[in-house]
Amino acid sequence: MALMSTGTKSHRDTWMLAAARTARGVNFGWWLQVLAGPLVIGSAAGAAALLLLRHRFPAGPAWSWPAGAGGLLLVLALVAWLVARRRFESPERSMVRIEDSMRLRNALSAAHAGVAPWPEPPAQIDAGLGWRWQRVAAPPLAALCLLLAGLFVPVGALPGANEAPSEEPIAWEKIDADLERLDQEDVVDESYLEEMRKKLEEMRAKDEEEWFSHSSLEATDSLKKRHENELQRLEREAGRADRALGNLQKNAGSLSQERKEQLLQQFDDALQGMQNGALRPNQELLQQLQQLNPNDLGQLNPDQLQQLRENLQKCGQACQDCQGGGEGEDWMDELMAGEGDQPGEGEGDRPGKGGIDRGPGEAGGVLGKEGESLKTGDLETLEAKDLSRALPGDLLQIQDGEHQVDETATTDHAGGAVGTTGSGGDRVWRESLDPDEQRALKRFFE
Repeated sequence: MALMSTGTKSHRDTWMLAAARTARGVNFGWWLQVLAGPLVIGSAAGAAALLLLRHRFPAGPAWSWPAGAGGLLLVLALVAWLVARRRFESPERSMVRIEDSMRLRNALSAAHAGVAPWPEPPAQIDAGLGWRWQRVAAPPLAALCLLLAGLFVPVGALPGANEAPSEEPIAWEKIDADLERLDQEDVVDESYLEEMRKKLEEMRAKDEEEWFSHSSLEATDSLKKRHENELQRLEREAGRADRALGNLQKNAGSLSQERKEQLLQQFDDALQGMQNGALRPNQELLQQLQQLNPNDLGQLNPDQLQQLRENLQKCGQACQDCQGGGEGEDWMDELMAGEGDQPGEGEGDRPGKGGIDRGPGEAGGVLGKEGESLKTGDLETLEAKDLSRALPGDLLQIQDGEHQVDETATTDHAGGAVGTTGSGGDRVWRESLDPDEQRALKRFFE
């Protein structure tokens, strides 16, 4: 009995294993059938998406494209499995398929129900099913080819993707450079720099196609002119204040009361001008100028006064550099200074920029020493050595001469000739034209 039980159990396991294997094959076939259509369509759409993404973002990470393709396949496989599971076959049903294919006359069903012993399994169990690999492999291969094409087919970058960003108006770059220079020098109030940067950012926030529109260029030109006017104003007022302080410091003992009042008024006007504009010196310098009493310059520390003047000069120089008056213009200053200029009294040491006595005035030899005249424009005779080489139109000789005028009066002639002496226009045409010509000329001038 034990041997019979062991053999029966062995037969049962063999048949059940064959039924489970058949069920897995059937279910796998249903999953492939449901997946085939969406796999091809989804792969085609994925390949197109990959090509478009590679076209638009050529600098994207290389691993992202295969990862995206793998994620697409995983989603399609999961959806197909959920749809196909409604048709999946259980091992018991596959057992019926086996006994029908092998014509066992319900022997397996009866043995599974426990009413009959399990038959001895043959060497090969046939479920009556087979794979058509051409139909099974075609959709996955097509999907694989499409995705590989989307990953590796060469595509050109989107026009302009690898190009530099659109160039903005030159005025914006110039204002940016000026603001950066003023910020580094730390000589002006930060509020002006922040306001100008905010206005530039508002202009840049617009669509690039509108950067060079009429309205945008007008706004840019207005902002540029305002910025240039502020630079010129601060440079001018800082220079006036510095010159006034310098003259008061150097000539405090020799100045008349009237001249001293003029310099004090000049300093007050310059200080007021620096405070009124949008571009002002930094708070520290401005407070020092406001607290300064020019009447008490003699009581101040010379080092502190010199430092104050240096700060004013630094402020004016920064504004001048922003306007293009930096080191590149030194050669022009040297040229305009001339060779024979004499320094004036007071602070100024160049022509026209003297101190309280105004200096020497105009500089001699502004453009250098005058060279020898080349007599350009004079007509001179060239002596031709070989007249055989002369060309028509060549000038050979110039000489002065006078017209030879015949002053003899016309006399009367007898025998049918003109009886009177010609005068005026009569002498020109009446004696040389026939009657028809004379009448024609007369009608023309009437």
